[in-house]
Amino acid sequence: MPADRPPLLDLKDPDAPSLFQPANLLREARRQRGLDLAAVPSFCLLDPDGDIVRFLKRTGRAQPVEQWACYHTEMWRFEQDGVEFGVVGCAVGAPFAVLVAEQMFASGCRFLVSITSAGRIAEEAPAFILIDRALRDEGTSHHYLPPSRFAAADPDLLARLASLDVRRGTTWTTDAPYRETAAAVAAHRAAGLLAVEMEAAALYAFSRARKGPVVCFAHLTNTMAQAEGDFEKGEADGATAALALAVAAVTVWGRGEVA
Repeated sequence: MPADRPPLLDLKDPDAPSLFQPANLLREARRQRGLDLAAVPSFCLLDPDGDIVRFLKRTGRAQPVEQWACYHTEMWRFEQDGVEFGVVGCAVGAPFAVLVAEQMFASGCRFLVSITSAGRIAEEAPAFILIDRALRDEGTSHHYLPPSRFAAADPDLLARLASLDVRRGTTWTTDAPYRETAAAVAAHRAAGLLAVEMEAAALYAFSRARKGPVVCFAHLTNTMAQAEGDFEKGEADGATAALALAVAAVTVWGRGEVA
């Protein structure tokens, strides 16, 4: 192969097992820290912006999950409308989000919800969308699935969530938010994409490869700071609405509803 060829697609075999397993890393972290082996909550939440975690801590509702052995993050336990969650904040971007997701499922998570802030691409779109597929303009997903243009949510999971009152749509997952050029945004708008975010394609590739149920929601909060007054998320920095959506998702998923 040419010496100057980008290595992103080289030596990728999604079916080959990895030498580095999340369970083994967690084992060593527990050994070093003297932590007991204990499961995290069955329902987990990724909060890339950190606003949900900050709201829960500010209102005294978050308790640390002491047995969470991740080297890079803290997990917080809370209850919302009778549902117990474990939440990790500020795991922004595809590599970080998937690293945490791997460790969540290795620690007892059964269903993962990600609610991320996103830039609006479509001229008209609701505040929240359920991402049904995402453009793979990042690197992490290519380590989990063969090359393709999109990574899609599991169709059986989408069928379970069909009763949720939230629009579905396609997003653009990027690793480089400050390279969202006018030409790229226009092209993706013409192709019907609704928003740009940084995690969904990788999380869906991980989900399909590892058979771990993941659903990604985008909160359309900005237009890439094209005008002052952008990035407003609403009540409690969007935490109230995001928590209601997370509860609705895990409740419907838990019932196994199919439209």
